[in-house]
Amino acid sequence: MHKPLLSRRRVLAGAAGLSAAAILPRSSLADWKPTENVRLIVPAAAGGSTDVMGRLLAAHLQTAWGQSTVVENRSGGGGTIGTAEAVRAKPDGHTILVGNPGPNAIAYSIFKNLSYKPDQLQPVSNMIRIPNIVSAHPKTGIKTIPELIAYLKANPDKLSYASSGVGQSPHLTGAWFLQLTGLKMTHIPFRGAGPALQAALAGDIQILFDNLYPTLPQVQSGTLNGLCVTTPERSDLAKDLPTMRESAPELANFDVSSWFAVFLPKGASPEVLGALNLQVKAMLEREDVKKQIAAMGARADYGTPEQFAAFVDAETKKFAGIIQKEGLQMDVQ
Repeated sequence: MHKPLLSRRRVLAGAAGLSAAAILPRSSLADWKPTENVRLIVPAAAGGSTDVMGRLLAAHLQTAWGQSTVVENRSGGGGTIGTAEAVRAKPDGHTILVGNPGPNAIAYSIFKNLSYKPDQLQPVSNMIRIPNIVSAHPKTGIKTIPELIAYLKANPDKLSYASSGVGQSPHLTGAWFLQLTGLKMTHIPFRGAGPALQAALAGDIQILFDNLYPTLPQVQSGTLNGLCVTTPERSDLAKDLPTMRESAPELANFDVSSWFAVFLPKGASPEVLGALNLQVKAMLEREDVKKQIAAMGARADYGTPEQFAAFVDAETKKFAGIIQKEGLQMDVQ
């Protein structure tokens, strides 16, 4: 599979922002600090991974900058409501968005009535990546991805798979797996990861595509058979689980993760962009933060604004291809 190409406009925009930041001394970037309270918008409910990373970042910035940093949970619309609010804010560094694949990569292709565009946000840096996981109910006898492929070839349309909802990362993980292998399974969407997991545990659904948590403990206890993780590398919390890409030749380029990142409204100055990027790096290098990230089954994934902009662009194109083949279109609720 060819790697997605960056649009000329996105490359030039990213390069312009980076070149401006690059010519400033590192001390100048580090010297910028907010002059009033900082809003950190989390476009998700409290308690999830987006919220956890937002609160880690807020606590770090408040200490580093000596300015009150308040987390505002703005859930709804698959993360698009909070993201739209961040887009409308002044690009002066006092409003920061914690993003994830839903509103910042998938939404652009799946929602017909989305109120914002990719170029209205300035990528700052990713923070972490967490793999998705594929599992099967033990009664299927399926323990590996090759066994799943063999079963589906011999028994077309006999299996169904669960996800946390239409258009969510786990759903698109399953859809891409089927597109690449040319196989079929019936997708059963649920309203959240919890109900999907319960259906899989009960055996009502045979295959489950999910984020690493809450499924991993069920795999480790033996109540579900873990088939693979979906990142290029194995998870440190489940080193015995192979990756999707090492399971079959047609899956050699498979790479899906849940990532949690930092964005600013479009128009942020090089000083603001550079200062926030350096603080993300500093936070991820802290030993206490490293331990919390490892406990989540995640990997730190810091990058420069240019690197992260390229990553987001590639993710957007990858999901757009999957969504187009599936014929998925929705309205923001």
